[in-house]
Amino acid sequence: MAISRSCPEYPTNGTPALTITKYENGVRRDLCGAFSRSASLTFVLEPSPVLAVRDIVIRLARDGEDWRDVPFRREGDRFSLTLALADLAPEEGGALVWYEFLLIGETRTLFTDSLNNEDFSLSEHNARRFSLLIFCDGLKTPEWFAGGVMYQIFPDRFFRGSVPCPLREGAVLNPDWENGVPQFAPYRGAPLKNNEFFGGTLWGIAEKLDYLASLGVTVLYLNPIFEAASNHKYDTGNYQEVDPMFGGEAALDHLLSAAKEKGIRVVLDGVFNHTGDDSLYFNRYGRYDSLGAAQSEDSPYRSWYRFRADGSWESWWGIPILPRLDHGDPSCRRFFLGEDGVVAGRIRQGAGGWRIDVADELTDDFLSEMRAAVKREDPDAVIIGEVWENAATKISYGVRRRYLYGGELDSVMNYPFRSALLRYLLEADAPFLSNELTEIYSSYPRAISDCLMNIIGTHDTERILTVLAGVPLDGAPAELAAARLSPAERALAKRRLKIASAIQYCVYGVPSLYYGDEAGMEGYHDPFCRRPFPWGREDRTLTEHYRILGRIRHEEPLLRHGEFSPLEADGGLLVFSRKENGEELILAANAENSERSWRLPSPCVDRIGGGQEEGACTLAPLSFKIWKRCR
Repeated sequence: MAISRSCPEYPTNGTPALTITKYENGVRRDLCGAFSRSASLTFVLEPSPVLAVRDIVIRLARDGEDWRDVPFRREGDRFSLTLALADLAPEEGGALVWYEFLLIGETRTLFTDSLNNEDFSLSEHNARRFSLLIFCDGLKTPEWFAGGVMYQIFPDRFFRGSVPCPLREGAVLNPDWENGVPQFAPYRGAPLKNNEFFGGTLWGIAEKLDYLASLGVTVLYLNPIFEAASNHKYDTGNYQEVDPMFGGEAALDHLLSAAKEKGIRVVLDGVFNHTGDDSLYFNRYGRYDSLGAAQSEDSPYRSWYRFRADGSWESWWGIPILPRLDHGDPSCRRFFLGEDGVVAGRIRQGAGGWRIDVADELTDDFLSEMRAAVKREDPDAVIIGEVWENAATKISYGVRRRYLYGGELDSVMNYPFRSALLRYLLEADAPFLSNELTEIYSSYPRAISDCLMNIIGTHDTERILTVLAGVPLDGAPAELAAARLSPAERALAKRRLKIASAIQYCVYGVPSLYYGDEAGMEGYHDPFCRRPFPWGREDRTLTEHYRILGRIRHEEPLLRHGEFSPLEADGGLLVFSRKENGEELILAANAENSERSWRLPSPCVDRIGGGQEEGACTLAPLSFKIWKRCR
């Protein structure tokens, strides 16, 4: 840990006013604020003599509990303190601890003020504290997932394939794959049936596995595939049936088998917080051959939902067509988490794991029981939560979440990374991105950092190319449906996208590529970010760029678990490295419209352009370089 700026009252002639070093069981740990429960954590603080520090204490508290001060032991100019983390965490699991350091002098006390959970300044009053996450011993994440490349597919829009599939009652097929505009509402938030389909299927995805393999893809994440009325399928109608419009169970079996032969695992989207009102379980419209909860108090599914005295029901975000499930009901819970339940059954079928929709809406005990059900079937299956904030300190519905303590999730969707990356590219704010990367890395257990689902585009966000053009993202739906980037806007966006993807593929975690981003697809918010894939009209320069990044992921093992280190963040210049076993990969990016230079610490090989470079190297405007340090 290093001080980010000096206290003006205590000039130190350029040397740090205070350094803080952490040791886990005697081993130095930099950029790390998450440790196992059995670890011994030692802090060593070295204040500058000009601070005239007499004593140092750590003020700490387990989240939600009272503060207490623990004094350091002084040895000359050094102060040290060792904590047994088992004393700070309850026996049944992990804990989140907040702490700060107080530097006590003869006339005043200085407090640490954390910038990014690693760097800090000194203040005369308490400010932002550090976080310490203590996780359960034995926390493991799937080794196959780290170091890979993820590809997200919205099944109806990827590829129709050669196997015909039936059109469900009430569905409308749009035959114009190449130019069709997804069905949209007259204004944002207006009711929409979402019953228009383009005809993509699981059979079609299987036919494109060679293409996906050429991108270096090792895992497919599929948006919901279970039977439902809508094209997005987040309104599940029947969890025990793959939608016939996608090819049914036979198509899923075929895809799982064919993907396995290519070394690709398939992760399914788990929508377990709510169902559709048009479902086997709720059956509001009587379309199913079942006695649904909406039809009768005698329904076997009635207790799965919470009904009010006036006959209305609890729903997700107050949307009546998405009635919320009550997982406190034993039969509902068994249906999802029992030995023969939905969660375990699909893993047994061959799925490589689950991405959990709206994880914040699910309780910790549900997620913990879900993890147990998944890992019993396949200890290597991955569980990824949809969490939009820092998952280590997340509060949901007034409760601090235990996502990363070791008993729930293997990974989360890294939305903070996306937000900071966009600010960097659109505003040339490298310090903001560097601080965000540092904070996430120093907040999460290493095993989870290595498995983070690093997104820059999803089905819930505007197309990344459109965002990076810097154009306004709001407007009437009809206007957005017809909008396209100008040649100049598109050229600018492509240059920025190449930088964004290079960072995404080289930073800790797993890059997740939203279908068609590599083909240069444009589009505004949902549904315009869900157009059909432009087969035969791809932007080949972008596609080749992603193939190169995919090859680098496979050829550089240090991108799996290599330690992340920020090296430079100034204006639009961002530099960081990954290190492991004496090897080092360095990424440098320039988001400015003018040249920047950076001095390589030793001779390096350009991993994309080839050739060897050393000393001061020039980065062209809106460009990046990936160097491998020569041995």
